Amino acid sequence: MEPLRDDDPRTIGGYTLVCRIGAGGMGQVYLGESPAGQQVAVKVIKPSVLDEDSRARFLLEVDSLKTVYGPFIASFVAADAQAERPWLAVDFVAGPDLLTFVTERGPLPLAETASLGALLAEGLGIVHEAGLLHRDLKPQNILLAPHGPKVIDFGLAVLAERRSVLTATGVVVGSVLCMPPEQARGEHQLDRPADVYALGAVLLYAATGHYPYTGPSWQAVALKIEDPANPPDLSDLPSQLEPLISAMLALDPAARPTLAQVTAELVQVIAGQGLTAAQAKRRLTDLTPVAALPGLPPVPPGAEGFPEGWTGYTPTVVDVAAREDDETPRAEEVPQEQGSAQADVDRVLVAAHAPGDESTPAGPEEPAQTENGGSARSGVQLAAPLRIAEAMRGAYARDARF
Repeated sequence: MEPLRDDDPRTIGGYTLVCRIGAGGMGQVYLGESPAGQQVAVKVIKPSVLDEDSRARFLLEVDSLKTVYGPFIASFVAADAQAERPWLAVDFVAGPDLLTFVTERGPLPLAETASLGALLAEGLGIVHEAGLLHRDLKPQNILLAPHGPKVIDFGLAVLAERRSVLTATGVVVGSVLCMPPEQARGEHQLDRPADVYALGAVLLYAATGHYPYTGPSWQAVALKIEDPANPPDLSDLPSQLEPLISAMLALDPAARPTLAQVTAELVQVIAGQGLTAAQAKRRLTDLTPVAALPGLPPVPPGAEGFPEGWTGYTPTVVDVAAREDDETPRAEEVPQEQGSAQADVDRVLVAAHAPGDESTPAGPEEPAQTENGGSARSGVQLAAPLRIAEAMRGAYARDARF
């Protein structure tokens, strides 16, 4: 994250802007807070690109996000596409993007790659069921959150059945490194196999650190993509993934598997490693760097979220009324080891309800990963209920099967 600059707005649509968290071709992204303390990512269109075409694309992104939903998508919160500076607010995801993660830490192991692909395939399935295509899936648009991957940036998404487009025929729109041949040729009548190809390119990158095709310019890459004599580079790809990724990167859209088939194949790969889908997902989320929301209590050294064995909601800790009917021993009757989940929750509660908590300055600044993989520093104090809810929600989601 970066501090706000002198020319940055301080508020947008009722949200107080805290800092910069990223930038794209069309706009700047800020961390914003609602009056109640809810954190969101606020994208604001750059004045330099604020023309009729960019406003139309932004309107399309807002419409797309209002249509899609699910645990794999950074959810729509609010927007004003007609404002002098159009803006869009979505859920803030405190995690690095896949590009940053692989660049800094290297490719994902086999089971984790398969889990990532299965989860993303399900997420894209929700997008397709809403009648949409993403059209620009790439490592930068996949955030690795503590409870699973999130797909972001629907700026190029279009309704699958829509026949009108925002650019002239022959103009390539999107990120060419993960682009299917039909899109690289400038075709606009794309269908679901286009996203399947892009997902295959993303998984290849996750597993190997390289793309199917590279070149000195986007034109050179586009020419390689649509050349039947130039197969994709699958070097270093685990043999268990090679048949599926090769099929996903097929030149002929009709030869590519469906998203349901992709999920089934990847779950079989996971099973071949002696794991369930839920176990593989847990391995994936365990790799994600600890990136607590700004203002959360610091994570103890060596701890990543809640420790293994945490059983979930504990009435004896947060629900006094429920304790009377609960047959489990009271908190004071149960020995607790230092660093246990119970102790972690107790520390959060003590910190949350300590006198003067809301006005207490933040402790030493600690770096945290952000949406665009940059570093962040704490200092934004959240309301106590939000801190508790975020910690518990993350622990539940980490153990969810999908």
